[in-house]
Amino acid sequence: MLFRKIEDKINRHFASDTDKVLVVTGARQIGKSYIIRYCASRYFKHIVEINLIEDSEGNRLFQSISDIENFYLALASFTSKSLGDSRDTLIFLDEIQECPHLLTLLKFLREDGRYRYAASGSLLGVTLKKSTSIPLGSIDILKMYPLDFEEFLIANDFGVAAIDALRKCFEESRSVPEGVHSRVMDLYKRYLLVGGLPEAVSAYLTSHDLIRVREVQQTITDLYKLDAAKYDREHSLKIGRIYDLIPSNMENKKKRLVYKDVEGVRWKKASDYEDEMEYLVSSGIALEVNAISNPKFPLAETEHKNLVKLYFNDPGLLTAALYRTNPAPVLLTESSINLGSVYECAVACQLAANDNKLFYYDNRNRGEVDFLYDDFDSLSVVPIEVKSGKDYKRHVAISRFVSNTEYGIKRGYVLSNSGVVESDGKITYVPVYFSLFFDNRLDKDGPILI
Repeated sequence: MLFRKIEDKINRHFASDTDKVLVVTGARQIGKSYIIRYCASRYFKHIVEINLIEDSEGNRLFQSISDIENFYLALASFTSKSLGDSRDTLIFLDEIQECPHLLTLLKFLREDGRYRYAASGSLLGVTLKKSTSIPLGSIDILKMYPLDFEEFLIANDFGVAAIDALRKCFEESRSVPEGVHSRVMDLYKRYLLVGGLPEAVSAYLTSHDLIRVREVQQTITDLYKLDAAKYDREHSLKIGRIYDLIPSNMENKKKRLVYKDVEGVRWKKASDYEDEMEYLVSSGIALEVNAISNPKFPLAETEHKNLVKLYFNDPGLLTAALYRTNPAPVLLTESSINLGSVYECAVACQLAANDNKLFYYDNRNRGEVDFLYDDFDSLSVVPIEVKSGKDYKRHVAISRFVSNTEYGIKRGYVLSNSGVVESDGKITYVPVYFSLFFDNRLDKDGPILI
């Protein structure tokens, strides 16, 4: 089984005495159902898993349920298992977005207290955004992503102790030993090709065959587009077009979405595609990075929604779109191809997995910086520039950024292929895989007592 960091959160939920319903959101094929099922098997004697896509395509037992008594009747019709009570029985509603009314019913099922409940769905994020009757006080929502680079390292037998040693290098601003750096960079480049979709990672681990990996990735990309067509036929063509534009946008100097390119209409603007953008982001298949022109901590107070960069939710999907089955652009050290967009995608995925809201700096006069994140320890903004080539010390925009006294910047980072950690004024140069440690997860340091 692949190691997933979210497992610890799910275990804590099931082990606790909470009666709230666990709800796991995230894109299709990232392992939501498997991890819930796996964790639940440790805590519950009886587990009833109801796939509501299969139900909607079959006998529709749960399609018109509006109260708890009819829910229990449908449940009894669904399974002949002898069930217990809330201490030993979990009802798992998979793909619950197929029956949005059941989200509302969760509150009443919780209050009734007969069983424990969990739910997940590949388009659940979209449903939660659209619904006005979500019982927020009755559910605990966890957002799940494809495997990040830390999870990929562990899957490739690079142990937790070794990752902790890398973290110590980051915290102490020490260079990584050359041999270790070479090993991690080799795995990082393979991660750029394979990505973090569990089926793709498993295909790589068992075969090391890039063609098999690409077949998995193509199937999942096709499923993303089919989901869009099924969920919202009116907007599906534009959703698909915006999604297909992401790789080419990443190759542009200005990587943000150009709205006139979506339909070839010059006067189109951000407000014309709000629904499409909301779908791509809420479904988990794209990551949204909003512009900041006047950065102040916290960044959410000054974001600019009209200037948006979009990234795929997985770097393997980007390299599949750009290079198909040729690994040379990524693996060969002397490749003439600029991997800046691929590195940026991987860093965006890592920052998102670490619970950072994604922003970038865009200023007409001072240039663009790839990412900004809130440092809640120093209560300041931290800029990040991502470089894939040997000239990683050429960076006009971030130099201007950190020297602007109005912004109150205490430090910034340039991420590159180099294993040498060194500082020049407020800028610190670190390996690109140190993006692992820009971490704003609430529970990363344990409880905070006040």
